[in-house]
Amino acid sequence: MKFSFLNPTKIEFGQGQIASIKNNIPKGSKVLVIYGGGSIKKNGVYDQVVAALAEHTWQEFSGVEPNPIVETLDKAVAIVKQHAIDFILAVGGGSVIDGAKYVAAAALYNGDGWDILLGKHQVNQAIALGAILTIPATGSESNGASVVTKAATQDKLAFISPLVFPKFAVMDPDVMKTLPQRQLANGIVDAFVHTCEQYLTFPADAMVQDGYAESLLKILAELAKNFNKQDDTWRANLMWTANQALNGLIGAGVAQDWATHMIGHELTAMYGVDHARSLAIVQPSLLRNQMGHKKAKLEQMGRHVFALPQSDALAEQTIQTIEALYHSLDVATQLTDYGNDKNIAIEAIIAQLAKHGMLKMGEHKAITLEKAKEILEAAVA
Repeated sequence: MKFSFLNPTKIEFGQGQIASIKNNIPKGSKVLVIYGGGSIKKNGVYDQVVAALAEHTWQEFSGVEPNPIVETLDKAVAIVKQHAIDFILAVGGGSVIDGAKYVAAAALYNGDGWDILLGKHQVNQAIALGAILTIPATGSESNGASVVTKAATQDKLAFISPLVFPKFAVMDPDVMKTLPQRQLANGIVDAFVHTCEQYLTFPADAMVQDGYAESLLKILAELAKNFNKQDDTWRANLMWTANQALNGLIGAGVAQDWATHMIGHELTAMYGVDHARSLAIVQPSLLRNQMGHKKAKLEQMGRHVFALPQSDALAEQTIQTIEALYHSLDVATQLTDYGNDKNIAIEAIIAQLAKHGMLKMGEHKAITLEKAKEILEAAVA
């Protein structure tokens, strides 16, 4: 193991913590509150934000989509530049927070913000931002990653910068009470796959990372089994587990995969599949395709997470157990809504992967376009 680990985000966790933003945003700041479709005005979160910002100068920008699109976000960038905004408060789930990170970086760049996603511009400064998490799933509230879509070209790309780590993240499990079951199920799946992307690679004797990842996976499986959004403890545990799945700790110093995400992003960009559900569609087929590389860790997962007995079929049984977990949440593991022609759909996805340079994916760079096509053959119904 060799790594450098720093997570600078201050976490304000628990009921009533939205009020804490009053003390976490400098008093003299010009604040832009960024949020999504308006659900925060129905569940009381918006009113709490207004009360907490009573002594601040602020304005708002709404309408950030699930899987945020740059065409919308650039409107927020223009507001930041026009009004000399110096603090951004993202109020929402991973999409809103990802979008706010893009705005924070693009607003201090004189060129086209999409250059950041294309890798043409390396982020060297960003406006300070904080987050109020309303949907537990992505861990974006305390990491430096952002995923943004360009609607005009159906490109869904990511950038990572330590400069867009939120200064603080408010995590109040009470905000989850009004979320639809579908969103909470998505959150469980998203966090589960995030953990797998950093764990299901090959043995590296990283006992802390492995042990912690296995604990998170067991917790998520238990939360899926005993789904109860009205229970305070259930909500709190899901919110904290999803955060820990992608705050950088379990991936420190170990190989990571992320091919499920790269392929899944194309399903979302092209066919509008929920992010978490795109992962559930791709992951089982990918694990089977890469069995030769992943067998040892799949067997370890089977024993330590699912308490399956050792056998020659343990790796496959582990994959089947993962699929059963997703199915128990009413999350499909095959793509069914893609038009009328499976081959055309697969070729379109492969073309997008090629366009985005995803030619050798996975921890061994073993997932070529040919392998990706095999994975999609199995993943598309």
